[in-house]
Amino acid sequence: MNNIEQLVQIRTKKLAVLIRDARLTRQQSKGSCAAAMGLSEEQYGEVEQGVRPVSLPQVESLAYFLDIPLEHFWGNEIRSEPNENAYAARVKLLLPLRDRIIAAALRLARQEANMTEAQLAEIMGISENVLNRYESGDQSIPVPELELAAAALGKQLEDFFDVKGPIGAWRTEQDLFQQFTQLPPEIQEFVVKSVNLPYLQLAMRLSSLNVEKLRLVAEGLLEITY
Repeated sequence: MNNIEQLVQIRTKKLAVLIRDARLTRQQSKGSCAAAMGLSEEQYGEVEQGVRPVSLPQVESLAYFLDIPLEHFWGNEIRSEPNENAYAARVKLLLPLRDRIIAAALRLARQEANMTEAQLAEIMGISENVLNRYESGDQSIPVPELELAAAALGKQLEDFFDVKGPIGAWRTEQDLFQQFTQLPPEIQEFVVKSVNLPYLQLAMRLSSLNVEKLRLVAEGLLEITY
């Protein structure tokens, strides 16, 4: 095997690792990724094994399907968990914590509404003992019952969503991206150009000024231009 063949083989295997990593990151099956690349599941399996090369259109199609930047397949970053048990371990810690946060929020909302445990339990169709376990965080609250409680307390289910934790950060990121995609194309193009960063930073500083300070800035600019 000559040097060129070795380089091609190494690149194929590296791409295989990145393709598998992208699939695991998005928790997709081999079958769905195979379909996205126009391959059979057996052929896709060969891709992840590094024995079957792929074309650029196939990589582009996979990137589009998985909603992962195309640049990922030319980089060195691994996005999926190196240890498949790592995510499960984090979930094991996160879920009880979220249960207790929701429990505290529910208890506070009930107290602010001047409602007794007995009254809320009756509305939810449960016993006071069960409600007490919900409010202490010792037992997870089923979504339908949380919806009943929220409605009775003048709240929305969204009021109990994660805000400061990892899920909250992810939701904020998704919301910001959604807002960005709704901007006119010319504004999107302006924002993504690094050369325009100083103008965006200036706009952010100006947006924090009150009306009087903005008036002074405008008057100063007029004096400069005349």
